[in-house]
Amino acid sequence: MDRQGLLRLATVLVVSGAVANAQSMQPAETTQVFTSIEVSSSSNTQSTPRQPPSEIKGKPGNIVGTILDQSGSVAIGASVRLTSEEKQSFSREAVSGDNGQFTFSNIPAGPFKLSVSSTGFGGAGFSGELAPGQTYLVPPIVLSIATVVTAVDVKVGPVEVATEEVKEEEHQRVLGFIPNFYVTYHEDAAPLTTKLKFQLAWKSTTDPVTIGGTAFLAGLQQAGDEYPEFGQGALGYGKRFGAGYADVAASTFLSGAIFPTLLKQDPRYYYKGKGSTRARIWRAASNSILCKGDNGRWQVNYSNIAGSFGGATVSSTFYPTNNRGLFVLSNGFIRMGESSLAGAVQEFVVTKISKQAKRLAAARPDSTNSATPPMDSSTKRP
Repeated sequence: MDRQGLLRLATVLVVSGAVANAQSMQPAETTQVFTSIEVSSSSNTQSTPRQPPSEIKGKPGNIVGTILDQSGSVAIGASVRLTSEEKQSFSREAVSGDNGQFTFSNIPAGPFKLSVSSTGFGGAGFSGELAPGQTYLVPPIVLSIATVVTAVDVKVGPVEVATEEVKEEEHQRVLGFIPNFYVTYHEDAAPLTTKLKFQLAWKSTTDPVTIGGTAFLAGLQQAGDEYPEFGQGALGYGKRFGAGYADVAASTFLSGAIFPTLLKQDPRYYYKGKGSTRARIWRAASNSILCKGDNGRWQVNYSNIAGSFGGATVSSTFYPTNNRGLFVLSNGFIRMGESSLAGAVQEFVVTKISKQAKRLAAARPDSTNSATPPMDSSTKRP
């Protein structure tokens, strides 16, 4: 082999040896690189401390939000109240700033509730749950315009109430035609004014049934020749009718208007209708000696006592009698007895034979503060 051939062979051998050497060196270097990366990663992991789970769970957070009105403008000065809905509750308040925003810092994690109020607006609210360390961005809270409720308190005075009650009483009739004006089915009836007392007396005196009853009684007196001093015939009947009607008018106005006005007492009978039979009987029997005053309290019925004997005195001036004093005394007690009898009829009879009275008695509200007059220690016994 010549020299040129040996030179080529030597070159090939050198190149082959270099390539083999390079391939044998590469794995070591790669291993060294990976080893250095693992060491570096391990060193970084050891240098960063980990937080305990309990510290992460107890980390407070923040709550941020914005208050708007219905037009979309920011609501300045709105009061925002934050409350917790957990067992360990707390409460904080804030006011929205110039940009309508509010912020609550260092808030414990857990469910919360926001209540927003502002002058001229209705209330608004929002509920959510704050995670540990979270900054909770509340959606815009929109305030609605407050609903204006206007309360109109209409007060009816006692005079108006009494007027309406008297209008009702003026239509009260037994069997549809007998006047029943002087009874009230309201246990707390409004006191009568002077005008109403005289109005009732006039209504009762001028009622056609009152006039007709007086005329019928005068006819019976003439038929029995009672008060022969009056004589017979039309003139005698006229005298009997005139004396009888004058007696009715005088008694009605004295007992039902004049004395009740002077003594400030109520001339009406107050229907009881409930309670024991004994209490109802006493209410009826005491009608001649007990009444309600205009102040609503039970008291001695001086109006009826004075009216009974006053009416008897007036009637003695036009009825012929040999003993005027005995006439006045006997007639006065008879009139008082008639008042008690009228009370018994009102209490136990009228409501059974009159549908109107029964309806009025059933429609009245129960009264728990009404006492039977004579049983109360504050009521004076005559």
